[in-house]
Amino acid sequence: MTFQRAEKIQIQHRLQNEPRRFIQVIYGPRQVGKTTLVRQVIRDMNSPHSLVAADSVPASDQVWIAQQWENARVRQQLSPETPYLLVIDEVQKIDNWSEQVKAEWDRDTLEERDIRVILLGSSRLMLQQGLTESLAGRFEAMYMGHWSYAEMKEAFGLTPAEYIWFGGYPGAITLKEDEDRWKSYVRDSLLETSISRDILMLTRVDKPALMKRFFEIGSVYSGQVLSFTKVMGQLADAGNTTTLSNYLERLNEAGLLGGLEKYSPNLVRKRSSSPKFMAHNTAIMSGISNETFETLQADHRAWGRWVESAVGAHLINQAFKDKRISIYYWREGNDEVDFVVEYNKRIIALEVKTSKVGGLAGLNGFAKIYRPEKALVIGTDGIPWEEFLQMNVLDLFT
Repeated sequence: MTFQRAEKIQIQHRLQNEPRRFIQVIYGPRQVGKTTLVRQVIRDMNSPHSLVAADSVPASDQVWIAQQWENARVRQQLSPETPYLLVIDEVQKIDNWSEQVKAEWDRDTLEERDIRVILLGSSRLMLQQGLTESLAGRFEAMYMGHWSYAEMKEAFGLTPAEYIWFGGYPGAITLKEDEDRWKSYVRDSLLETSISRDILMLTRVDKPALMKRFFEIGSVYSGQVLSFTKVMGQLADAGNTTTLSNYLERLNEAGLLGGLEKYSPNLVRKRSSSPKFMAHNTAIMSGISNETFETLQADHRAWGRWVESAVGAHLINQAFKDKRISIYYWREGNDEVDFVVEYNKRIIALEVKTSKVGGLAGLNGFAKIYRPEKALVIGTDGIPWEEFLQMNVLDLFT
């Protein structure tokens, strides 16, 4: 049986068991299974449908969306008592897409035509702009993130160590026995495509080469706090810190590389803090590194950083799905806490340890100042990281 992600059940229930009410929007990084999920829904619902993609449609084409909708209306009339499903992939590639979708959806509503709609997209930023500008009140959005360890374990039998190295890209995992081929696929087919098609084609970036180099450096430093000024020192023609901050925001929205803010009750201090770079998927780090799975496991310090990044990616992906969760780091002098999880104004501090070396001065210092609900160690002498990567972070608050 083909593996099914949890989001599939939710989407199918909305489409099959509820009246036509909202446009369903599914967004997330490339290659996490959005189209596969929709195909599974279509197969199980066994209803008339159209699945079209705007990937190769010119952005300036102002009739393509209307044409697809008209085709759906013609086919829906063949059995008007049965709901018809129209799926449009990469819809954000079309200029003014949200206004066009709004017009067609509202027409169907007025004419009481039961055409149900799913919009798929890999650019969170571009989708959100269109949704909030034109489609307010007409949609439900669902984020599909990178695959968790629990999913990769169930679907492909990955060990915890393999997940740390190969991460959560299901389409690439069949190449894991040939590491060089796997790395090439991740770099060329996943990372390069994501940056070129989901960022550079859709937003104005004055220095594309600089953004790509910044992405590489940020990924290399995943799990580390680094000021934009220090990053600029490693970049030729780096522009200014505002430019780099903007690039990081774009990369984060594309599900590639984030920058955690320092935890502080003071909003200004949060915003002005140096970012803690965090890859959304450890496959990104492995794909561009000079390490191999074997050399990484032999280098305890590097291995610890990959494990910390896997924990961070696990937290970030859950925070993207649930807006009530925020993830930070904390540092004051020599004291540091790897992650601070905030949920409904409640906080938990997390420290990742993969060796017996080093104390817990950071956790203790943070606890004295902020009185978190819990201060937990993940790894050595705490919650095994192998178990944590299969947990729902909200379970920590129970």
